[in-house]
Amino acid sequence: MIQKEYKFIGLNMESISILYGIFLILWGLIVNFATASSSFTSLIPSIMGLPILFFTSLALMMPSRKKLLMHIVVLFGLLIAIGGMDVFRSLFSGNFLNLFWADISKLMMFLTGTFFTFLCVQSFRFVRRNK
Repeated sequence: MIQKEYKFIGLNMESISILYGIFLILWGLIVNFATASSSFTSLIPSIMGLPILFFTSLALMMPSRKKLLMHIVVLFGLLIAIGGMDVFRSLFSGNFLNLFWADISKLMMFLTGTFFTFLCVQSFRFVRRNK
């Protein structure tokens, strides 16, 4: 049976993107409230999850614009990975986990953003190969 779209663990990229956006939003909110943080930066994962959720929802509602909208989504995934790279600054300066939740959030953003971007690229490549 020939697949019509790229799937990872049985989910297409729209489903993965929706779940990833929700995950990021919840992560930021939970960390913010659990730590009683007064810092706006603890909400960065939530802020970055909103456009992923928004543009993926638009892609589902407007199939004719799906290619454009999903490319916008992958850009946010890449920005998340790049933003998460700040964890290396803490790691190399010897301050890793001094700000536990900040460093864990940065690590989460780096790992999940990189993996999400990888999945998006795999999806784009799958579509190209199967045209």
